[in-house]
Amino acid sequence: MFSKTKGVVLISILLIVLLLSSIAVLFGNKYFLSLKRAEYIEFQTISINIFRNMEAIVEKAIEKELQFNSNKLSKDNPILNNEYTFNINEAEVISLLRDASNCFNINSLVKESDNNFVENNKSIDAFRRFMKLMDIDNNIIEELVDQVIDWIDKDTNPRAYGLEDYYYSGPLHNPREYTGMRLIIAIEELKGIPAAKNIDWEIFNRYFCALPSTKGIKFNINTLTEDDKYLITSIFPNIDILDAEYIIDNIPQEGFDSFNSFQLAFPDLNFGNPNGELIYTSNFFEINTIIKYKEFSSNSISQVIYGGNKNSYIISRTYNGI
Repeated sequence: MFSKTKGVVLISILLIVLLLSSIAVLFGNKYFLSLKRAEYIEFQTISINIFRNMEAIVEKAIEKELQFNSNKLSKDNPILNNEYTFNINEAEVISLLRDASNCFNINSLVKESDNNFVENNKSIDAFRRFMKLMDIDNNIIEELVDQVIDWIDKDTNPRAYGLEDYYYSGPLHNPREYTGMRLIIAIEELKGIPAAKNIDWEIFNRYFCALPSTKGIKFNINTLTEDDKYLITSIFPNIDILDAEYIIDNIPQEGFDSFNSFQLAFPDLNFGNPNGELIYTSNFFEINTIIKYKEFSSNSISQVIYGGNKNSYIISRTYNGI
């Protein structure tokens, strides 16, 4: 009888120990998660501060370079080739700057006139040519042109293939809204325009942007890459893809400083009747900052405009990982 009682007591003790061990593991896991959460919150705060500081450092570099050399920006320019690298409290920080002007500005489809936005025919012709190079059906192209213009313009009169408030605020549209009556702020806005849904989004993501300008299409010839051949072809009606590849392959590292010097480099090509403009510098940049700390990482993409008053301005920020 005594041995049975002793066995029951031993089993009870073992169960209690097992229960306490489970409780200890549970509390340990919660403590570990709480510690990780606290570290992550601290990492978020530090990341945002670092992102803003790196923006200031790179902006100063842009202003210093362009203040005295604003007529030409080429591939060999130090501000496009230098990595801004720091190690802050064991966190590795790397910032890179790129010329972000070489994209098809969706806002160039309009121009300002009499306090309204109206179609910019040259840019629209370039847009049609570009989309045809992407093998997009002509009907979809025309729908997208009219729907983008109707989204931007300040009137409520639909174009032939356009859509005004009656569509976006109707019972079949969710969420119900009104047309922007302003320039497009980010290229992602196109996802809300019906015709854009019939086009592979990678085309917009890769080649398009939404700059706060209606000055027509402009590309910095000096920083074009092989991937930009479609942009060149879109603005020159007499230049095909092979010509565009040849041009880009033969852009000197030091770049061109005028259209005359550009033409002299390609005397056999016809650059007549352009639908856009070649420029030789840039005022639109993108700062990409990456932060790595222990098992955490984050990055930011900041878009910068260098203004006519020789100051730079951040126009958008995108954070990932925080």
